[in-house]
Amino acid sequence: RLFAHWEAVASTHRVSLPRDMAGPIAQMARHRQAREPVPYVSLSQHGKCEEAAYEERRYPAGKWACVTMGEPMYEQSISMSFMKLMRYICKENSVGCHLGMTVPVLNEIHLTKEGTELEREVLTAYYLPGEFQQNPPVPMDPEIHITERAPLRVITRVFYGMTTEETILREISLFWELLGSTDTVLRGTYIVASYENPSIPQRRNEIWFICQA
Repeated sequence: RLFAHWEAVASTHRVSLPRDMAGPIAQMARHRQAREPVPYVSLSQHGKCEEAAYEERRYPAGKWACVTMGEPMYEQSISMSFMKLMRYICKENSVGCHLGMTVPVLNEIHLTKEGTELEREVLTAYYLPGEFQQNPPVPMDPEIHITERAPLRVITRVFYGMTTEETILREISLFWELLGSTDTVLRGTYIVASYENPSIPQRRNEIWFICQA
């Protein structure tokens, strides 16, 4: 029943779910309460009427498992990448055990020069839990790379629901309207941070604007 449910979710992303995902899906379901947050420091919050419209944060350097995909649709790229990462998290690693889930999972995207659509290549990144930061388990999948990502300062804004190319472009546009004209953040490269699995309809996401070095 669990596999059938995920199969239906995958089909909404125009992706077929391989049978070998049954094991990782069951493991993820068993461990779903234990999710380690990616560490960060909140630098400032901005909003009206006690509601934070956006927040500035600093994330320390750390080791991430990363996959890059360039499928025709954004949802296909992130689905294919996350299936690879799920296999790595659940067993297909040099220690042969469940590593533990961290949140959020990051999807780094780039806009075309016109800024009207996303480039096909999306990098999906999973932060290694604290106990594996010094000595990351080696992935069996050669397409997964363990990367030391530099410290990052971002301005973040929450949104809820599905993440499609259309919703992401809309959220980026809304965030620019909110911030106004500024040259303190990058244009063209953004991060979509996902906190919940794709089967949750009103799942929490964030758009991250990357601060200039």
